[in-house]
Amino acid sequence: MITISNVTKRYMTKTALSNINLHLSKGKIIGLIGENGSGKSTTLKLISGLVKPTSGTVVVNESNVDRKISSQVAYLSELDEYYSFYTVGQTIEFYASQFSDFNTKKAEEILSFMKLDKQAKLKHLSKGNRGRLKIVLTLAREVPVILLDEPLSGLDPMVRDSIVKGLISYINLEEQTVIITTHEIKEVELLLDEVIAIKNGAVIGQCNVEQLRFQEHLSIIEWLTKIYEK
Repeated sequence: MITISNVTKRYMTKTALSNINLHLSKGKIIGLIGENGSGKSTTLKLISGLVKPTSGTVVVNESNVDRKISSQVAYLSELDEYYSFYTVGQTIEFYASQFSDFNTKKAEEILSFMKLDKQAKLKHLSKGNRGRLKIVLTLAREVPVILLDEPLSGLDPMVRDSIVKGLISYINLEEQTVIITTHEIKEVELLLDEVIAIKNGAVIGQCNVEQLRFQEHLSIIEWLTKIYEK
């Protein structure tokens, strides 16, 4: 599904990723975790074709990744990159005009679940509601790969749990692979099939969450703390 082979990514003199190798299978929800600056966002940008590796290769569905991979990958950025003068409804219409895989009916369903007003202008939305809209726009695309970079950022802690539980309803795990970066590990732990830990631009661990829980009797946070101390 997704193969990252011997990938190094440098920005000028800073090395964001150093010779990482990953193979991610179809039909899983995968957590990409690590401290700030560890290389999580860079990994998602490489898969989405937004940046190129300095060396190595990134392959999605047997295609070498470039900007055209956006036809197969939906990417929720941690940044707000929308037209602030649009309403929520106009933003959905705009996305539908840009992506042939955008499912407007599905977007309307998620919009209702997120309790967003279609008539509200983006410039008047709170950070939390802009975060909800980003989730709507990303999950409404029917693509093989969904990348969610800190999707819970800015959301009220009181609603995170219900939103996380609702996410699974809008993901087709027979056809889609989802990769999530987050600091809110406890909130997403029950969603994850697999977890990958990154530290200082290197992959330091990858494991099956069910195996971690039932064979090693560790939560993801306990596992992460254990391997980060090595």
